[in-house]
Amino acid sequence: MNGTYDVIVVGAGASGMTAAISAARCGRRTALLEHMECAGKKILSTGNGKCNFTNQVQGMECYRGQDPAFVLPVLKQFGLDETLDFFQELGIWPRVKRGGYYYPASGQASSVRDALLLELLRLKVSVHYGIGIRSIHKQEDTFCFETKQGCFHSKACIICTGGKAAKKTGSDGSGIPYIVGFGHKVSDFVPALVQLQGKQSFLKELAGIRAEALLRLYANCTMISEDRGELQLTEFGVSGIPAFQVSRYGVYALLKGQTVHVTVDFAPDVEGEELKEFLRRQKKRNPQGSLFDALIGLWPGKLTPVLFREAKLSEKIRLKQCGEEEFEALLRQAKGLRIDIVGSKSFDAAQVCAGGVCTDQINPHTMESRLVPGLFFAGEVVDIDGMCGGYNLQWAWSSGWVAGQYGGSK
Repeated sequence: MNGTYDVIVVGAGASGMTAAISAARCGRRTALLEHMECAGKKILSTGNGKCNFTNQVQGMECYRGQDPAFVLPVLKQFGLDETLDFFQELGIWPRVKRGGYYYPASGQASSVRDALLLELLRLKVSVHYGIGIRSIHKQEDTFCFETKQGCFHSKACIICTGGKAAKKTGSDGSGIPYIVGFGHKVSDFVPALVQLQGKQSFLKELAGIRAEALLRLYANCTMISEDRGELQLTEFGVSGIPAFQVSRYGVYALLKGQTVHVTVDFAPDVEGEELKEFLRRQKKRNPQGSLFDALIGLWPGKLTPVLFREAKLSEKIRLKQCGEEEFEALLRQAKGLRIDIVGSKSFDAAQVCAGGVCTDQINPHTMESRLVPGLFFAGEVVDIDGMCGGYNLQWAWSSGWVAGQYGGSK
């Protein structure tokens, strides 16, 4: 099989399908090359299968990377409003939920994937699965793709091959050698939006606890990130949205050889002095009562023995035996339980990767390489990652659309 096109997009994920649609709408003959046997597998797993495809709240603060401001020119061209219009045109009716999260009204991620595929079909984009790319190189003004299905040629090449998160969906880092071959720098890929692993033995006791908490992340004893929400404690460490949101910073700090720990505030809505006053009232009301029993309404029950041990207090201590020192020791743990972080779960457990093609070598207005004319990038393969809440898909749609528009103008 051989083919010559105006634009060839490599990778049929969220950004790749969007880039191909964008280029085809410019009237360009477009092909989409995918090494898996189907498109958009990663889309199907987003939002627990419901596809949180964007968020009402947008801004540079929602994105991470060596230069988060890189997203601004892209979002200005294809941001929230354009995304909602695009998907409504494809038949995806948006439903906004608490926190500004947008989902398809169908409640099914497959709806989003299928709508994109139908648009590719309508636009007559040539989609090739199981393509097995062996090399990509440029001869004069033409990109040449050597594959196990034959040779392909194009004037513009858009690389949307993702990072290394969720290998089973096709995001396995296989596009990186081609990118490096073009002279681009690629910063280290690390798991992001991922569970963090701790070393404390008490984690096994706390496994299964879900609690509203404030999580603070420290590197070499300096706080570098924090987030609040429903934290999940597991036998290996911390999970849940707060852990996901701070994880990329912890993983990079560990990569640099820094000491990393988190503290957990299990009473984020209450100041320490308020809690002490509560305990003073309990002591006055029932001095013979147990300090342990006085805490039953504050946090999950199986957390209390751990807090007592970490505070070096006996579970049998009576309120009449407690003074300010004992109250302070207990509340110091309740509002700042320390967990030393030794790693994270693997790429397979991560929702997304941090790292990728260095943005200082990409034009933020066009997504075109500053090194190789006609070469474009979009999606997770670029050194931009988003918070939980639909931001990684928004980056995929936005960067894919912009790359397709300018790739389609070649």
